[in-house]
This record gives sequence, C-alpha cells and structure tokens, in this order.
Amino acid sequence: MSEITIDTDALGEKIVRVLKTIYDPEIPVDIYELGLIYDVFVNENSDVKILMTLTSPNCPVAETLPLEIEEKVKSLKEVNNATVEITFDPPWDKDLMSEEAKLELGLL
Repeated sequence: MSEITIDTDALGEKIVRVLKTIYDPEIPVDIYELGLIYDVFVNENSDVKILMTLTSPNCPVAETLPLEIEEKVKSLKEVNNATVEITFDPPWDKDLMSEEAKLELGLL
C-alpha cells in the first residue's frame, strides 16, 4: 500500500487563487489583496484552515463571507475539508493591503 503525499505548497497556491476570486462587497478589491487573509494551513489529510479577519467587527458580511470562502475552497478537488476562523488580533488596517490594492483604491 503506497502513501499518497500531497504537495501542500501547490495546493496552497491553488487556494490563494480561489481566495483572489472573492471580493469584499464594499471595496472593489479581492479579500487576499485586501490583507484579510492572515494564514492558510493545509494538513496531510488535505484539510484546510484559513485564518482571516474582517475590515471591522461590524462588517455586514461577517456571517456570509466565511461560508462563501469555505464553499469555494472545498470546491477544489484536492481539498478534503475547509474551515475559516475569524480573528481580530491583530486588527485589520490599510497597511495590510497589497501595493496593488492600495493603488486600486487610490491610496498610493
């Protein structure tokens, strides 16, 4: 019986590509470039955990955005399961945004 090893780096890159298709409803920038994704963990069972934040604790998509992320990440055939954990430590601020996002929003 052979062990199947997964390329967690390649899977991580695929997950990031999926995250870049999900946009904040109030800001025309994807959640990855916006700096809302703090970390993506993939274990040997292809279970994915995403640690993220929101632009504010009162964010109107606090209920729906994590579900959308889980569903889209789970749609990757290599992913067994996906969970999203929201944290506000550290709190989000515009310094977490990529240069591309800052340029898009006229902050550069």
